[in-house]
Amino acid sequence: MQQAEIGLIGLGVMGSNLALNIAEHGYRIAVWNRTAEKTRSFAATAGALSDRIVPCETLEDLVAAIRPPRPIILMVQAGAAVDEQIAALRPLLSADDIVIDAGNANFRDTMRRFAELEGSSLTFIGMGVSGGEEGARHGPSIMVGGTQASWLRVRDVLTAISARYRDEPCVAWLGRNGAGHFVKTIHNGIEYADMQMIAEIYGILRDGARLDTAAMARLFEQWNGGRLESYLIEITAKVLAAADPETGRPMVDVIVDSAGQKGTGRWSVIEAQMMGVPATAIEAAVAARGLSALKDERAAAESLYGTPTTGFERAIVREAVADLELALLAGKIAAYAQGFAVMEAASKEFDWGLPMATIARIWRAGCIIRSQFLDTIAEAFEGAPPGNLMAAPRFVDLMTEAVPALRRTVARAALAGIPVPALSAALAYFDAYRTGRGTANLVQAQRDFFGAHGFERIDRPGAHHGPWGA
Repeated sequence: MQQAEIGLIGLGVMGSNLALNIAEHGYRIAVWNRTAEKTRSFAATAGALSDRIVPCETLEDLVAAIRPPRPIILMVQAGAAVDEQIAALRPLLSADDIVIDAGNANFRDTMRRFAELEGSSLTFIGMGVSGGEEGARHGPSIMVGGTQASWLRVRDVLTAISARYRDEPCVAWLGRNGAGHFVKTIHNGIEYADMQMIAEIYGILRDGARLDTAAMARLFEQWNGGRLESYLIEITAKVLAAADPETGRPMVDVIVDSAGQKGTGRWSVIEAQMMGVPATAIEAAVAARGLSALKDERAAAESLYGTPTTGFERAIVREAVADLELALLAGKIAAYAQGFAVMEAASKEFDWGLPMATIARIWRAGCIIRSQFLDTIAEAFEGAPPGNLMAAPRFVDLMTEAVPALRRTVARAALAGIPVPALSAALAYFDAYRTGRGTANLVQAQRDFFGAHGFERIDRPGAHHGPWGA
């Protein structure tokens, strides 16, 4: 029997769709699931693709079915399950075989796994996959971390199954060990911020301007034809236009306002803090999800303080709504600037050499944060790096145009009692970033007063102390 080009363990939603994607592009794939019945059922329902799928009853069968050196994708729950699967595979694998973790792993776990396999003749790939169920089936954005040799072994398969943007594959090798999973983590942090800002704009439209959901859907659809064109804006328009089949009410109106999270957004904030890089819009978005989960406490607080919003005065509704497109654009730019700044810092700390322009390009299709404005980001990182994205000439122009709308939007929301934590954080980040002399001189004086930490003077070098006395 012809051997498979690649193997896959874990036939949940993502694993099943990824396996079908691989088979659809002409590659034989060996599959195994902990529950044998699921493996058999998957193969039996693969239709025209079944002749390229090799269902395996045991791990030994799986390993034997793959052409050496064997790449095996793990699509299992992040954490201990990955370690358990690696431990089960190790005695069965041969030199140069490749274990590929394609889950939402913490990049520090990925780096540990690389270290543990070092010297074993096996190798490891930490692979970020974005795009959800649809992306896995029809073309995700793929972020690869590992050795170049292991990347070359799987490059053809991953290139074939990845999303395409104007015929360019949305897959790339980004660096050693944890590089791929780190970039996916920051991708998800930016995704949190993007989604939260969109939700805040929705809150302004609903509670400030008092628009109905049909009008909001039309507005988001209109924005998706302009500078905000992106997957998240597109699906927001569709979500707002959808009706609940049971009640006939707008679907969004019958959904509980409590959002979940799986960890990657939180990890992006932790890593930003560890590296001392401000990522305040992302932090605000993660915190907003945490606050959303306090549903009972929020209801109790409303009974104490009353309903916080009264809507905008009729006279300012039109100009308020007109500002929202640019306000959202400015907020998005600040959030992306923060995410790329965190990746720049990690690239230096872990010696990855992350290719920022390439990262922007592979996010242009397949992934959740795909948008037309990633082309502009890629162009900004070509040639001389701008440092912070907001310092790139094109983004200076965009922010100069858009920030006044963001400022008015945040001010109106604050006056109306509408919470906009991510948009507010984006504005504060911009204002702090473009302020040549801030207020940290007072902080340094305070630190020196109570802790004798010392400070630098503006008129001569060296460490100094103030005349505070004992």
